[in-house]
Amino acid sequence: MAQTPPSPRSASQLRRAVLSSYLGSVIEYYDFLLYATAAAVVFDRVFFSSLDPVVGTIASLGTFTTGYLARPLGGVIFGHFGDLLGRKRMLVITMTMMGVASTLIGLLPTYAQIGVWAPILLVVLRVLQGIAVGGEWGGAVLMSAEHATTRRGLWASFTNAGAPSGMVVSTLALTFAANVTTGEQFLSWGWRVPFLLSVVLLAIGLFVRLKVEETPVFAETSGRTKRGSPPLLEVLRRHPRNLLLSVGVGFGAFVAQGTLTTYVISYAVGHGFERQTVLNALTVSSVGAVLGVVGYSALSDRVGRRPVVLGGAIATAGVGFLLFPMIDTGSAAMLTLAVVLGQSVTHPAMYGPLAALYTELFGTRTRYTGASLGYQLAGLGAGIGPVVFASMAGAGTVAVSAVIGACCLLTVVCVLVVGETHTASLRDEPVRDAAGRRATAG
Repeated sequence: MAQTPPSPRSASQLRRAVLSSYLGSVIEYYDFLLYATAAAVVFDRVFFSSLDPVVGTIASLGTFTTGYLARPLGGVIFGHFGDLLGRKRMLVITMTMMGVASTLIGLLPTYAQIGVWAPILLVVLRVLQGIAVGGEWGGAVLMSAEHATTRRGLWASFTNAGAPSGMVVSTLALTFAANVTTGEQFLSWGWRVPFLLSVVLLAIGLFVRLKVEETPVFAETSGRTKRGSPPLLEVLRRHPRNLLLSVGVGFGAFVAQGTLTTYVISYAVGHGFERQTVLNALTVSSVGAVLGVVGYSALSDRVGRRPVVLGGAIATAGVGFLLFPMIDTGSAAMLTLAVVLGQSVTHPAMYGPLAALYTELFGTRTRYTGASLGYQLAGLGAGIGPVVFASMAGAGTVAVSAVIGACCLLTVVCVLVVGETHTASLRDEPVRDAAGRRATAG
């Protein structure tokens, strides 16, 4: 990748783009992961109170999964218009959608008040959240990566760093609400407060995002190329190999993410830990994850994406077999250490560099669609994993760890096939076509 020194104006826009992408990601994932935490500790009693506790937990986590199922749809919709009309416009829409949906979740009546309509409306709003996140990630990454002239992995990684940052903020908000209310008050209205705060975060995020200009890479390309087929059709016809490999590269990271941020909460609480103890461990590990994502991504600019992601995938597979025995000790210190090892130390290495790697697999005319769709299809692992693992409770934790390990192995294989991408230019860079030959990206 050419190391062109940025002009003062482009440097200023890069800083704004990175800040906008980071804040947008924090807000989006605050809302999205707040739901994940609430699904694990609250929603089974608020929206599924008529069900057996075990079935209620599975149903609650199932609504969490619907958001992940909707994310590829968001990637396709906003990717299409983002490749046609520009990145910035779509990002304003996705942020607004997420903020409104989350606020409405905070206002939803319970099952005791309106019966079956409560979980139905919950699922509808969760789907809207998923569509918004599906469109947000690709645009936010591209805003940073396409503004950057050097250290693309570092600058793009701030979007991925927004995920654990959002987890920290959402967990702290939910913890605060739990601590200032009684158990009955928390189930009645306390859990709603963090969702209603989305309105404030939305206002801050839009204020910053509206000050960022369209990316120079998109502006150059849109001005000198004719639009052919819709971006999705171009991706499927010209770059199906890259799309499939992008799904495989990220799938293991998302399965691990869903395990560490969602399934571990319900598993640990079910094995005798206080809810607050588990949330504290998750908060500590999420802070470490922010540093890990940025640090490993910066390293990938120096040594390449492939060795960093490979090392992270192998290490995360190992932690998958240590995670549950450490939790089963009943020690809060061991619980915290287990989650920190996974979320702060090993997982960021396989997750952080993905932001830059995905942008490098597709050309400018199809990059928003291709990167978003690949990433969000891989993201299904985070939504499906917790539900599958909850259903596997009778099979034992070794079986769960084996599944995590197998998913990490898929990442290893796909990263080896993809090869190294960190030196590629984003201006019509060469990529591999469906037959694996070198071709010019469109």
